[in-house]
Amino acid sequence: MPKQINVALIGNPNTGKTSVFNHLTGLNQQVGNYPGITVEKKEGICKLPRGLKAHIIDLPGTYSLNASSLDENLVIELLLNKNDKDYPDVAVVVSDVENLKRNLLLFTQIKDLGIPTILAVNMADRMERKGISLEIELLEKRLKTKIALVSARKKTGIENLKELITQYGTISTEPCVNSSSIDPTYFDRLRKAFPNQSLYKLWLVITQDVNFGNLNRNKIEHTNGFSPKKKSDLKRLQQKETIVRYQFINGILKEAMTVDVNAAKDLRSRLDRILTHKIWGYVIFFSIMLLIFQAIYDWSSYPMDFIDNTFASLSEWIKTSLPPGVFTNLISEGIIPGLGGIVIFIPQIAFLFFFISLLEESGYMSRVVFLMDRIMRRFGLSGKSVVPLVSGTACAIPAVMATRNIEDWKERLITILVVPFTTCSARLPVYLIIIALVIPDERFLGVFNLQGITLMLLYLLGFGMSVFSAWILNKILKIKSKTYFVIEMPDYKLPMLKNVGINVVEKTKSFVFGAGKIILAISIILWVLASYGPTDDFDNAEEIVTERYGENLAPKDFENQVASVKLENSYIGLMGKGIEPIVQPLGYDWKIGIAIVSSFAAREVFVGTLATIYSVGSGEEKTIKNRMAAEVNPILGGPLFNFASGISLLLFYAFAMQCMSTLAIVKKETNSWKWPILQLVIMTGIAYVAALAAFQFLK
Repeated sequence: MPKQINVALIGNPNTGKTSVFNHLTGLNQQVGNYPGITVEKKEGICKLPRGLKAHIIDLPGTYSLNASSLDENLVIELLLNKNDKDYPDVAVVVSDVENLKRNLLLFTQIKDLGIPTILAVNMADRMERKGISLEIELLEKRLKTKIALVSARKKTGIENLKELITQYGTISTEPCVNSSSIDPTYFDRLRKAFPNQSLYKLWLVITQDVNFGNLNRNKIEHTNGFSPKKKSDLKRLQQKETIVRYQFINGILKEAMTVDVNAAKDLRSRLDRILTHKIWGYVIFFSIMLLIFQAIYDWSSYPMDFIDNTFASLSEWIKTSLPPGVFTNLISEGIIPGLGGIVIFIPQIAFLFFFISLLEESGYMSRVVFLMDRIMRRFGLSGKSVVPLVSGTACAIPAVMATRNIEDWKERLITILVVPFTTCSARLPVYLIIIALVIPDERFLGVFNLQGITLMLLYLLGFGMSVFSAWILNKILKIKSKTYFVIEMPDYKLPMLKNVGINVVEKTKSFVFGAGKIILAISIILWVLASYGPTDDFDNAEEIVTERYGENLAPKDFENQVASVKLENSYIGLMGKGIEPIVQPLGYDWKIGIAIVSSFAAREVFVGTLATIYSVGSGEEKTIKNRMAAEVNPILGGPLFNFASGISLLLFYAFAMQCMSTLAIVKKETNSWKWPILQLVIMTGIAYVAALAAFQFLK
């Protein structure tokens, strides 16, 4: 026996497969993507009895080997390819004791592939409460396998499962269902045409509708008197195969499984009637989301402020501790702020995935998806798109990552592309200061604050634009997609903190080490552009300030004026001057142009950039507001920030993709630069046209 074996962990969604995987592997896990695609690959190492190790692959959840999504297709691709380095020595099919009938369909299919297959019946701790009893010996005999009763929640049966995995060589590989009985003549011709091939593997190759990605699978052609059936005939035979398998499953469960309905206490049905109600279901969902994002906003602000202050202090310490020079400036003004720009997102990501994991573990998220699917499908989205869209109000980065549970690639891609339209917390600093400048602090009907109403309208505008864009993209994108909607309604249960913790850690690590590298690189580039200039004016900034103001300026004011002159004559300042003719029709000057270019690093940089340009350093927001209010439009005269230019700027930031972090994560999730570049160009175009129309109409 080899010292390490491959174990494939397979099962329907919501059977507790991930919990079993976590118990088997602990923290000996790594998460990546399958080569060339964005479906997540989870694998880990498990120590077995007698010094054996198992390389365990947690395959995507699937209901059967009749694939309807890219991740389900991956299961089939692995199980059909013996040359794959991850091809399993043994398969463990995880089932849910309450849905054993449906779970056994997948089990019988995998058994037909000739792979030693163990059945792990999870949630065994619920059997007594649900009045369920199983004849394990009879089930093992009829299914020709070994069965482990496990409870991931109570941590029971895991050692027995490990022992069975160790003894995989003794498990029968004989099929338990005669699938060729659905059309004996056809299967007999298939056997004669390909005598050395596994009959059921051939059947799967023939029947799979491969349109999930760039998969080059050889088709079964006319050969040795064998000719493939029409697609409609194959679908009919697939349906017949499913019926035959369920007839077999019904027969054995009738003998081996009993359910005493009088012993069961069904709270689930009563909860479902409320949580999926056509009115109260939506009210409860939006109330929960409101509470969650309020908590995210409140809780994350403390660690984010701490991270921000820590990196600012570290930057200052580096400046004062190391000798002055380019290297010190690069570390203190480029690398450390760049790292801070990565780390500061961690609290929001961690809290968001903490709450999402709680909702998923409890079984509530499946109800939300079911509730919202009918509405969202009209716009080319899925019910599963709701969570990312709502998550986008905190931050687009974890929202894009949250699209991973959308099986259909077209729906997932559309969701990724439209998520940045939803108003994230990074836009708030821009919104708040512009609204304070151009919207009067008055009340409507004596109750509603006009500034508050404006902020609410910006949130509604962002969500409305994301849904409208999804509808347009659904019409434009010529990507084949499946429109099936199958959602499992698991039982309600208390979340397992271990699963929640591992999920939060893995998702956070994925962001930091994936998108973080790109963010850091672009941060350094932006620092270089803002720290150097090609003209003498940049080098002689101190002399220029002295000539303008004499020597009467206070040291702090002198530093701010020098910084302003340097920024104006830096590469990024010259870029601002260069794009001034483009931004003037929107009501902006070159200073706002610089702020827009700078805020590509992150939208909230806009206010900080303007603070520097207007020579107020890091002064209080009120001071920034007063200085901005005093700015004069060089062409039209009057205040630069008036109602027309203010609304124009609000619309620009409502629609523009001003966030390199989001572009980085979109690149990672789509595995291509094509989509983030299109996203950047199209969203900027929409923002420009909307801002132009608003300013020209209102001025």
